[in-house]
Amino acid sequence: MTAAKRTLDASSGELLLHTGVTGSAARMGHRLTIAMRSWLATLDVDGDEPVAVEVTVDLDSLDVLAGEGGMTPLSGAEKTLVRNNALKSLQAKRFPQAIFRSSSIERGEDSWRLAGTLDLTGQSREQTVVVHVVGDDADLRITGEALVRHSDHRIKQFSMLMGAMKVADEVRVTLTAQLGTGPSP
Repeated sequence: MTAAKRTLDASSGELLLHTGVTGSAARMGHRLTIAMRSWLATLDVDGDEPVAVEVTVDLDSLDVLAGEGGMTPLSGAEKTLVRNNALKSLQAKRFPQAIFRSSSIERGEDSWRLAGTLDLTGQSREQTVVVHVVGDDADLRITGEALVRHSDHRIKQFSMLMGAMKVADEVRVTLTAQLGTGPSP
């Protein structure tokens, strides 16, 4: 049997980044929720078994949705500043995409464990993604989660107040998407 290709993109669901804040002045900072508005996941499947996954994210599509905590609510101007700082930290002009490629896929009791590499800011590092798939033969709901560390990719965490407040090293990445598997029109 040959592998079939399936694709997911931003019209299929959402890819979100969730940041934390550390340091002695962490209470002053916002825990951010950031949407990536342009991404493409290509899945090679053999029957109902995934055999390869590749996800490409356009970093310039970064959109700051919300900031929890902080001394004041996150304003529109602050969201723009956060976006610009994030793109600078990610060196998005030099490295416009983040790419995850699976090298092995293991089925668990209620999930799939994808191991592979994440290419980000010119650094290629091992990355694990856990994916849950729920649904029937016509529609599948896919949720996934990974933890990405700034330090693994030599990304300098944004900081303020002489380092007393900075973005946490670990960023939680979540994916929620629908994959229609029924017959094509």
